[in-house]
Amino acid sequence: MSLTRLALAFAAPIPKIESFRRYLFIGPHPDDIEIGAGATAAKLAASGKELCFLICTDGRYGDGAAPKGLSREELVELRKEESRRSAAVLGVRDLRFLGLSDGGFYEDIELLEGIASVIGDFKPDCVFAPDPWVSSECHEDHLRCGRAARQLGCFAPYSGIMERLGASAAPVKALCYYMTAKPTAYVKTKGFTEKQLESIFGCHLSQFPKGSGEAKSIALYLKLRSADMGLRCLSTAAEGFRALGSIHMHCLPEAGK
Repeated sequence: MSLTRLALAFAAPIPKIESFRRYLFIGPHPDDIEIGAGATAAKLAASGKELCFLICTDGRYGDGAAPKGLSREELVELRKEESRRSAAVLGVRDLRFLGLSDGGFYEDIELLEGIASVIGDFKPDCVFAPDPWVSSECHEDHLRCGRAARQLGCFAPYSGIMERLGASAAPVKALCYYMTAKPTAYVKTKGFTEKQLESIFGCHLSQFPKGSGEAKSIALYLKLRSADMGLRCLSTAAEGFRALGSIHMHCLPEAGK
């Protein structure tokens, strides 16, 4: 470790994820939050924290495993209902939908303004979003949501900038990327992994039919990742995130390594 990075660790430590009061979880599609951070959301909700789930797109093209014969609009409504049931399993009551079209058929400014509006209204201390820097990620909705969260994580406290986006300022103190290959902070989730699995495979049945090969593969992956992240923080189960505090979001290049 270089002297600069050592100094950074003391002068600007990684945020303690569980130290905040209000959390906004941004999901590109229905089911993404649950897959990327469901156990953490369940733990935070159980500890009395205030959580909001924001689902940005309507999932209308996620029809590979959906019931046959559904129209696009019927699938949108089904996925909303699945999201409501899933959020309830995790203990989350505040669930919001931007309603943008799945598949990237929207303008970046629509996404940015939509997320900004929710940030300004809910006023989270900490924002969760998919990591837009994962080299293997190919889904444009994931990448665009992560980039929008990145921009707003920095700009949310600035009233002038937020006003340009039609939103109010918010005291965002931390940004946590889920679905990341470079975790820097961990939440021990022993006792909450089963809640996560129930929220996915017991609720999002249009995407993961019971007993399907994909459901089994994703469930195995999540269990193995939980064990791996747990080993890194001396626990039997954990979720890992790339966490940035407000001071890390600009001017400190070593925070990105």
